Amino acid sequence: MTVALVTGASSGIGLHAARALARSGWTVYAAARRVERMAELEADGVHVLAMDVTDEASMTAGVESLLAAEGRIDLLVNNAGYGSFGALETVPIDEARAQFEVNVFGAARLIQLVLPTMRAQRSGRILNISSIGGVMYEPLGSWYHATKFALEGLSDSLRVELAPFGIDVVLIQPGPIRTEWNTIARTSLLASTAGTAYEGSGISAARAMAAADRPGRGAAPQAVARTILRAAEATRPRTRYPAGRGARTIILARRLLPDRVFDALLLRVYG
Repeated sequence: MTVALVTGASSGIGLHAARALARSGWTVYAAARRVERMAELEADGVHVLAMDVTDEASMTAGVESLLAAEGRIDLLVNNAGYGSFGALETVPIDEARAQFEVNVFGAARLIQLVLPTMRAQRSGRILNISSIGGVMYEPLGSWYHATKFALEGLSDSLRVELAPFGIDVVLIQPGPIRTEWNTIARTSLLASTAGTAYEGSGISAARAMAAADRPGRGAAPQAVARTILRAAEATRPRTRYPAGRGARTIILARRLLPDRVFDALLLRVYG
């Protein structure tokens, strides 16, 4: 039996990943705060869990109910996350902390909760949904990129730490994707820069981010779901999977270009 837990499954990448896994024969538990938005997953035979990855009781209860029903867990897809953009000077520290709570600490706590069972099984796989934003950077995105850089470092250390127990740790790195994430990120960007010295930069950056929603630009979330399925079912998974149109190219450019050249490229795109 193959049992998977997917967080952030009420929309976008998480929803399509849960569906793809279920259609491939996995027993899937889809978790999100907005349970009412997962009715279509239930119709596909997916088990739905109410879970807030910033709430300890919610996470503990969700994992305990899954284990009580299935007796094992083979795959954790840490997909819950969001992007809050704005100038570091103007974004409240409480908002920065909130983003770390969801994007880093929530993922880490769920890993803690599933590891005792995975270690006892001597098997398991953890897929952390990072981003090309865990490798590159953007103006007015310092807090978001900080969370994704942190998730990349956490995953690299954890991969070596858990190898003796037969547990794989894999990073999925989506590029620009057409989901509500983009709208939420642009909204926070414009709100946090309005009336500040960064307002003009915010408007320009939001315009550049909006380009990902145009036909032929950003990838559909189904493309990332297919990558997640491939990483979940690979006999020997890679450590990282770029996902979606342009992701591999952007990561390669960041690796090859000197910092100042990459800075100039970003200023041209977002300026």
